[in-house]
Amino acid sequence: MHISEGILSGGMLITGWAGSCAGLAIGLKKTDMNKITRTALLSSGFFLASLVNIKLGPSSTHLSLLAPMGLILGWGVFPAVFIALLLQALLFHFGGLLVLGANNFIMSISSLIIYILFGRLIRDSSNKILVTTLAFISGALAVIIAAFLVGLFLTLSDSNFINAAKLIVIAHVPLALIEGLVTSFIIAWLKKSAPEFLS
Repeated sequence: MHISEGILSGGMLITGWAGSCAGLAIGLKKTDMNKITRTALLSSGFFLASLVNIKLGPSSTHLSLLAPMGLILGWGVFPAVFIALLLQALLFHFGGLLVLGANNFIMSISSLIIYILFGRLIRDSSNKILVTTLAFISGALAVIIAAFLVGLFLTLSDSNFINAAKLIVIAHVPLALIEGLVTSFIIAWLKKSAPEFLS
């Protein structure tokens, strides 16, 4: 869900960078250096998943793995997503450097919301059906939240983007279902094989 360069107003660029910098500061402080490999692994997974980038008006759509990243990293999702987005902007011109703060904030805060809402429930539950259901909801909801925030940033930049914002949210519904399935598979596997990843 990269917002393209030159789309956002100055105020929304500043808002994005302010939110991103605050999240980065907290994320770096909370990231356990013993788990830095985990953060790097998820950052590279996000980087690869979002390389299949389909243009969608002033934005784009792609797989993101936002929910698994949030459920595993918590606040650490901010630096993980930032590094991946920075490399994509520099290497492939996805998004851009000016809009990097907004893109990082939108994707990271979506992951963090999922962590806050579902992290403890998924971690503590031993009911496989409940865990799979919550993981599916997490994956789908993360995409919808991110798409809504993209639309909000666009609309607050210029009211003429209101129709594009609606299209972005609607177009992400099929992707949300796919992300839900992928997330439920990943979380079910982690609960069985490596539950410490969700601790």
